Amino acid sequence: MTKTIHTDKAPAAIGPYVQGKVVGNFLFASGQVPLSPETGEIVGETIQEQTQQVLKNVGAILEEAGTDFDHVVKATCFLSDINDFVPFNEVYAKAFKCDFPARSAVEVARLPKDVKIEVEVIAYIN
Repeated sequence: MTKTIHTDKAPAAIGPYVQGKVVGNFLFASGQVPLSPETGEIVGETIQEQTQQVLKNVGAILEEAGTDFDHVVKATCFLSDINDFVPFNEVYAKAFKCDFPARSAVEVARLPKDVKIEVEVIAYIN
């Protein structure tokens, strides 16, 4: 059984993909960038501001799927500048109340719309 996730509380897909797919008891959420769901514009200039918006978007997808950050088992984080790793982590860590998920964080050459951060997650649906 699969289910497509769509919420107006996260930005619409800007390509041929969906916000997320539920397969069995797992959500596979597409990478989220710091776009406002209302305007489609980039939110924030700093890595901290952009990370806050990304996590807000991820949280909306998690909620639509019936789960939350405490059920994220894997996160993949793409940074346009690895020098932003420490300030990114300071904001990222606040999203989790329990244990942190497994995670990869890598620097990439470029992200959509030249943003600083993109995050995708896999979460367990209880």
